[in-house]
Amino acid sequence: MANEERLDKFISNQMQISRNETKNFIRKGTVTVNDKVVRSSDEKINPESDIVKVNGEAVEYRKFIYLMMNKPQGVVCSTKDGLSPTVLSLVPEKFMRKGLFPAGRLDKDTEGFVLITDDGELSHRMLSPKSHVPKLYYCELEHDGDLSYSEKFKSGITLKTGENCLPAELVFEKDMKTALVTLNEGMFHQVKKMFEALDNKVTFLKRIKIGGVELDVNLGKSECREMLHKEVDNLLSKF
Repeated sequence: MANEERLDKFISNQMQISRNETKNFIRKGTVTVNDKVVRSSDEKINPESDIVKVNGEAVEYRKFIYLMMNKPQGVVCSTKDGLSPTVLSLVPEKFMRKGLFPAGRLDKDTEGFVLITDDGELSHRMLSPKSHVPKLYYCELEHDGDLSYSEKFKSGITLKTGENCLPAELVFEKDMKTALVTLNEGMFHQVKKMFEALDNKVTFLKRIKIGGVELDVNLGKSECREMLHKEVDNLLSKF
């Protein structure tokens, strides 16, 4: 059978409940596949064509999952790391499914909005330099900046390594040590290196927006939630 999946795994993933809860439903005879009661947890189904019901209610099939995470400092954006906790280690069991990964990375000491998904195509489109999906960062600096920073960012900063950055936007906040920076690309340590090119240093960095989607202010550090359909659609939009 093409695209086959275990019944208990399918229900657990789609209903966001534990595997044990799923098995209890199945044992009690409250689960049907194409209107036939199934009592075997390892029954194979085709998620795209079979109709699965629990207590008479159809289980909606979601091909992909999209999670908004508020990443704390000290956590790495990778699927595996032998030394530090990863963003996947913070994902609650109810959201875990095969193939999850962080779409776009933040440095270990940077916090804020990270997208966790299993949709490789959307991730590729979001991160492609051709897409120019903007990302907004809140920055705190070691020294006062000056108004020339904004023009230099707008013109495109040349890093000390010789690399040229695309034009970016910088707006100072309440003082000259706090700023909002909008990037349309994602080079390694880019925000930090851009300020280093101006002989300044970033002391705190947080990503607060990707595309047209802002980080949920109600998400505590290390927390994540499933994104709304309209939010997923807005990930690739401009500010």
